[in-house]
Amino acid sequence: MKINTDPNKIEELLNRSVVNVLPSRDDLRKVLLGGKKLRIYVGADATGSKLHIGHSTNFMILEKFRQLGHEVIVLFGDFTAKIGDPTDKGTARKPLTDSEVRKNLKTWKRQVSKIVKIGHFNNGARIVRNSKWLSKMNFSDVVKLASNFTVQQMIERDMFQKRLEEKKPIFLHEFFYPLMQGHDSVVLDVDVEIGGNDQTFNMMAGRTLQKIARNKEKFVMPTTLLINPKTGKKLMNKSEGNVVGLDDESNDMFGKIMSLPDEAILPIFTDCTYLPIDEIEKIKKELEGGVNPRDVKVRLAKEIVAIYHSKEEADKAEQNFVKTFKDGGLPEKIDEVMATNGEALSELSVKAGLVKSKGEFRRLVLENAVSNQETGDKITDPNHKVISTAIFKIGKRRFLKVVIK
Repeated sequence: MKINTDPNKIEELLNRSVVNVLPSRDDLRKVLLGGKKLRIYVGADATGSKLHIGHSTNFMILEKFRQLGHEVIVLFGDFTAKIGDPTDKGTARKPLTDSEVRKNLKTWKRQVSKIVKIGHFNNGARIVRNSKWLSKMNFSDVVKLASNFTVQQMIERDMFQKRLEEKKPIFLHEFFYPLMQGHDSVVLDVDVEIGGNDQTFNMMAGRTLQKIARNKEKFVMPTTLLINPKTGKKLMNKSEGNVVGLDDESNDMFGKIMSLPDEAILPIFTDCTYLPIDEIEKIKKELEGGVNPRDVKVRLAKEIVAIYHSKEEADKAEQNFVKTFKDGGLPEKIDEVMATNGEALSELSVKAGLVKSKGEFRRLVLENAVSNQETGDKITDPNHKVISTAIFKIGKRRFLKVVIK
């Protein structure tokens, strides 16, 4: 596949959702305009089974490189996931087992394929797992790798400095994480690594190792993190239940986007869609001019659903949302569970996967967010027993039909 050196496409690659390019944008721009075929990769640790739109930013940039003709690699961190990246963590991560990692990775290829074209045809992306080389390293290899860095270099990381100030422990194995991620770059012999801005330290470790191992330049592209510009917190927060997954069903995906705060509109348009920047600038002016954010959010929800499903599914999801949440109706698809008379609604909700725990159900009840759609009554008892077939609304967007046997 011939390398495309379109300057407009290259400029978008270098600037949209890209915080910085190290050592410089100008240097990478010259290489891209020169037509050299580069090897570029994005890595993600298998710490969970669900990829979300916060991950999509890096995969979208990778796909744009692929479309220009460059060789692209998606790395699934199955070995590094077992160690745990200390980035942005006040405490050490809990190590994962092999079985947990395998379970997490089960659908990752399908999820990533919604963004990046994968395969050995038409310059498709290659998927690799770093256990292939990291699991084979012996102690001598690890010592040799560690000899390239000093403790002073490692301890400079912000999260380690914070823990030192708070007198929290820093475990020795956490120093090995950037070494392993850096070693990935050497094994894959990459020219460019794309990753979130919080991964800059880890990616720069790979740049250092590439210079030592091959006397080769490696470009680092730290990208925008999907955060709430008002609060500074991550928008895709599992603890708050607002994660928009790449494999979410279309109606659920649409509803989740609509439930996000208004200040999330522009960051998501910029970092998680293909809408041209000039169109996003128009939307920004419309919002500043007083247009209803809800109407703009509908457009955003349709853009997102169209990427992971289709335009037709996006239209249907909008119709379903209006019917369910604006007109007070019920969605077309409702989770259904069989029960015996007197079973607890909390247990049935957990069984159906609508809530993660009885604790979450209890919280929703106390927030008056659970109701019987047949009677219109709010459920006020966290231990509520179901005695007849009924449809319940659990939270803002979830519905459950309990059928008594």
